Amino acid sequence: MADITDVGDDVPGTVHLVDLLGTMIARHAEGGQKDIVLVPAPSSDPDDPLNWSPSRKALSTVCMCVYTLMVGIASAAIYSVLVPISQETGLTLNDLNQGTGYMFLFFGWGCLIWQPLALQYGKRPIYLLSILATLATQIWAPHTKTNGQWIANKIVQGFVGSPIESLCEISVTDIYFTHERGRYLGLYGLLLAGSNFFAPIIAGFIADAQGWQWVLYWCAIFCGIGFVFLFFFMEETNFVRHQTGTPHEPQTPIETSDAEKASSIEMPRELSLSHSFKRKTYFDKIKLFQASDLQKPNELKGMMTRPLIFATFPVIFYAGFSYGSNLVWFNVLNATASLILGETYGFSASMVGVAYVSPLIGVALGAAYTGWVGDYFIISKARKNNGIMESEHRLWLFLPSFLLIPFGLILWGVGAAHHVHWFGPVFAMGVIAMTNTLGLQLSIAYCIDSYRALSGEAIITVILVRNTMSFAIGYGITPWVTDMGLQNCFVTAAFVGLAQVCSIFLMIRYGKGLREKSVGKYGRYVTVMAKSGMVH
Repeated sequence: MADITDVGDDVPGTVHLVDLLGTMIARHAEGGQKDIVLVPAPSSDPDDPLNWSPSRKALSTVCMCVYTLMVGIASAAIYSVLVPISQETGLTLNDLNQGTGYMFLFFGWGCLIWQPLALQYGKRPIYLLSILATLATQIWAPHTKTNGQWIANKIVQGFVGSPIESLCEISVTDIYFTHERGRYLGLYGLLLAGSNFFAPIIAGFIADAQGWQWVLYWCAIFCGIGFVFLFFFMEETNFVRHQTGTPHEPQTPIETSDAEKASSIEMPRELSLSHSFKRKTYFDKIKLFQASDLQKPNELKGMMTRPLIFATFPVIFYAGFSYGSNLVWFNVLNATASLILGETYGFSASMVGVAYVSPLIGVALGAAYTGWVGDYFIISKARKNNGIMESEHRLWLFLPSFLLIPFGLILWGVGAAHHVHWFGPVFAMGVIAMTNTLGLQLSIAYCIDSYRALSGEAIITVILVRNTMSFAIGYGITPWVTDMGLQNCFVTAAFVGLAQVCSIFLMIRYGKGLREKSVGKYGRYVTVMAKSGMVH
C-alpha cells in the first residue's frame, strides 16, 4: 500500500525516481540499479510487504495470479457455448448477452463494496470469499431455467467476482516499488485479459465432449482448486506504514567536502531491520484476519463514497475513460466473433474457440511491452529529466496504438466484409487484444502513479467508469453492426479509436497542470485517510 506522503506543496505523481548525483537521503535499490530511489519508502519492519524477500513476494504474486486466472476463466467460459445454452434452455442469445452485460456492470459497481472491506479488514479474506462465491455461481448457473434466473446468476457472479477488477492492482502496489511495478501490473493484465481469451478455447472442447453444463462445472472445480491454494499460501498484504518520509521531491545535495556528513547520509540506503520486531510465523501469515486490520477505526462509509467523489479528479476520470475506451474493442470483438468467424467463414464452435489463441498471443506481447519495456522506458525518461519521473511519462507507451487500433479494426470488420482470407481477421483478433492490454495496464498505472496515496480507492473510480462504458457498448454494438453493416461500422470504429488514442497528447501536455491544481484537494483526502490508518 502507499505510504503517507508529504503533500505540502508537492505535486502528486511527480517523484524523484533516479538519484543522478548520489546525494539523496533515501533508500535506494540494490544490484545494478543503485541510483534508483525506492518509492514508496519502506519501513524498518521485516514484515512490511515492501521488505519481503524475493521468494515471499513471488509467492504473493503467484497467489494473485491464481485468483485472477480462476475467476477470469469463470467469467468468460460461456462465450463459445452460448448457442448450445440457448438451444437447451430456450433463452435467446440476446437474453444471454444481456446477462453477461449485467455481470460486467456489477464487476465494476461491486468494487464499491469489496474494495473498502478489503482495505478495512484485509485483502486475504475478501479474495477467499470471492473465489468461493464464484464457485457457487458456477454450480448454480446450469440450473437456471428463466431469463430472470439467468440475469440474477450473472449479477451475483459479477458482484462477488468484482475484486478481480480493482483489488489485484493494489496487491501489486503493496509489495513492489514504482520502478518495478509496471512488469507486475503487466503480468496481472496478462492473466486478466488472457483468461478471458483462454476460457473460450477450452470451453468449446469441454462442451463437445461433456455438454455445456460441464463448462460451468469445470469452472467451479478450477475455483475450488484456487481456493485451496490461496487458503494455504496467500498472505495478507495490508500494512500500516508509520514511516512518513518518502522521496517525493528533489532532495538537498550533500556537501562533498564534509566526509562525515556524507557518510551519515549514505547509511539510510542500507536496510537496518530492528530486532525488536517479532517475525510472523506461517500460521500468523495465513490467519483469516490480522490484528492490525481489526484495530483500525471503521471507515467503510467514507471508502464507499470517496470513489464517486474522486471522479471529479480529471486525471483519475481520464484513466477510467482510457481504460474503458480501450476495453470497448474487446467487447466489440467478442460480440462479433461468432458472426464473422461462424457465419462469414463457416468456423465451427470449437474452431471459433481455437481462433482465440490469436488474442492470447496478442495479450502476452502487450503485457511484455507495457511491463518490462515500460519499466525500462520510465526509468530512461526519468534519467533524461534530471531524475524526475512524471506520471504522464507512461502515456508515451500508447504510441503503438495509433497504428494498431485502426489497423486491427479495419482488418477485422472491413476485411471480413470483403471476404479476405480467414487468417486476416484471426490476426486482427491478436492485434485488438494487444491494444486492450496496453489500455488496461497503462491506464491503471497512470492512475496509481498520479495519486499513489489514494490508489486503493481511486482505482474503484477507474473501474466504475470503465465498466459503465462496457455495459453501454454491450447494448449498442449489435444495432451498430446491423444498421451500418460490417464495413461502415468498423471504418467508423477505426476513426473513433484513433481519436481516443489522440487524447493522450492532451494529458501529456496538460496532465501535470491538472495534478498541480488538485494538490489542495488531494492533501485533504490524504489527511483524512491517514488519520484512520487507511493510507499506508
